[in-house]
Amino acid sequence: MARLLIVHHTPSPACHTMLEAVMEGTGADGIDDVEVVVRPALTATATDVLEADGYLLGTPANLGYMSGALKHFFDQIYYQCLDATAARPYGLFVHGQNDTDGAVAAVEKVATGLQWQLAQMPVQVIGDPDAVAREACWELGAALAAGLMPTT
Repeated sequence: MARLLIVHHTPSPACHTMLEAVMEGTGADGIDDVEVVVRPALTATATDVLEADGYLLGTPANLGYMSGALKHFFDQIYYQCLDATAARPYGLFVHGQNDTDGAVAAVEKVATGLQWQLAQMPVQVIGDPDAVAREACWELGAALAAGLMPTT
């Protein structure tokens, strides 16, 4: 069974709404044999990362950067996972009040260093997540989970 690790820092209602939509997407009809493990960024470990086959990351955009919690996650796992997780797929969702580009760029730089492969374009939401944003998050979760399904 494949494992999708969702690592998130979702302190605001908007971020939490996005996380819920992502998680709902991972359970879409037809997605089988994928275990979804959800960890807050401050508690996710290198073991969690090493045991997963793909990653879905969520963060607010704080002052043009990823959250400190997600940065802490990357700092804790980076060297232990550097070679062992190369080429694994990842996805990203980011919430901001006026800009998300800096946070996306920061996560992409770290993921590039880890040699992770972007599986879906990041979902970037400014302001309250509307139905379109929630659908995009749902699709992100579904796509990442479906991409990990074992082939027979």
